[in-house]
Amino acid sequence: MALYEMSSEHTLSTVPLTSFANMGLYERTHLQKALRGLISAITPGVETMVLAEEFGDWVGANRRIDLLCLDKDGKLVVVELKREDGASMELQAIRYAAMISAMRFEQAVEAHRRYLSSIGSTEDPEQAIRDFLELDDGEPAALDDEVRIVLAAASFGTELSTTVLWLNKQGLDLRCVQMRPHLLDGRLLLDVQQVIPLPEAAQYQVAIREKEAQQAVVRSSERNMTKYHLTIGDRSYSNLAGRRVIYEVIAEALSQGVTMAAISGALAGKGDSAFLSAEGRLNEEQLLERTGNTGSGYFSQDSMLLHADGRTLAVSKRWGDQLMDSISSVVDLIPSPAISIEVSSPTGEPEVVNFEGYEIKQDQSTTITVSKDGITCSPTKPVLRSLAAKLGVGIVNGAGKEMNTRQLGARVIESVKARVE
Repeated sequence: MALYEMSSEHTLSTVPLTSFANMGLYERTHLQKALRGLISAITPGVETMVLAEEFGDWVGANRRIDLLCLDKDGKLVVVELKREDGASMELQAIRYAAMISAMRFEQAVEAHRRYLSSIGSTEDPEQAIRDFLELDDGEPAALDDEVRIVLAAASFGTELSTTVLWLNKQGLDLRCVQMRPHLLDGRLLLDVQQVIPLPEAAQYQVAIREKEAQQAVVRSSERNMTKYHLTIGDRSYSNLAGRRVIYEVIAEALSQGVTMAAISGALAGKGDSAFLSAEGRLNEEQLLERTGNTGSGYFSQDSMLLHADGRTLAVSKRWGDQLMDSISSVVDLIPSPAISIEVSSPTGEPEVVNFEGYEIKQDQSTTITVSKDGITCSPTKPVLRSLAAKLGVGIVNGAGKEMNTRQLGARVIESVKARVE
């Protein structure tokens, strides 16, 4: 959009648009220096402090974050600047965000120490960060797991804008801030506006993301996470999910000649929906084609298909609160051998260990919480990373990715217990 000047005669005249290049202005020498002094210009509505400038304290990389910042929620903020078009800058910023996502509080303090020294400040870096985050003396400090991204440029193309909108829908927090230079009577004016997301829509989008996250939590909490130990005669299966237990029990019943009709009749409330079935000995593709079903919610893989009464069937994965009653009903139909089902994990009591003044607890749903002096540490993961480092525990799983909070917490608990033993 154009910028206009209204005269005293109530007429409008265009304030000429120029470019940073035409004005001989550069990203690092001019824009970066100006914005670090007033970072709020490109972080509207989010109180932010500058931690470091030209930050590149990582192994195997020769690129640097223009401005590394911190917001009031303890989230790191990657700020990338372009004096002209911002093409592809979102990809670079995402790489930077990934690389600093493991930064610990003490590393942030050290980065800020170097920054303050570079601008000639004698301020205490840790106290500056604590004051900004409004932390009391002695209160545990940790950075949030999430990293925000701010892209500031003179313009943004359709490709970048579409990418950013999609990434935000996936739960990331990327903002595009447009900086347009204008000349007025020899003075350089900057028209700075957040264009993605539009400020008017930002709160709505946040509310939508929070609702979706809440729904995901509810869906997750509805799942039965209990594991079972199943014994059928001389065969044993450990740590089976409930839906696998009923699959194995139904498979055993069918192998002993119990009919599909008898099993369906025993599954009160479930009935025919317990199976996806069709006549003949079929593979997965044929079964799904015959039934017109996608196979979602059924054990429909070729290796899991069962055959009985001249039909091919896939067992349902969805049993809800009918699970245990359904298992018992099918077990009652089986003449032999003896079948036993026991809860194998998690245990009835939460797992609790103490290390370095921290209490680490894993409850029945495998959720990990960490507290110190009776105060819950939030976010949890940065504290777990710190404890893992002191214990000499790796934080990468077998797939080469960083463990999630539950995995890392369980690993820390195991390591502490091993020390005690």
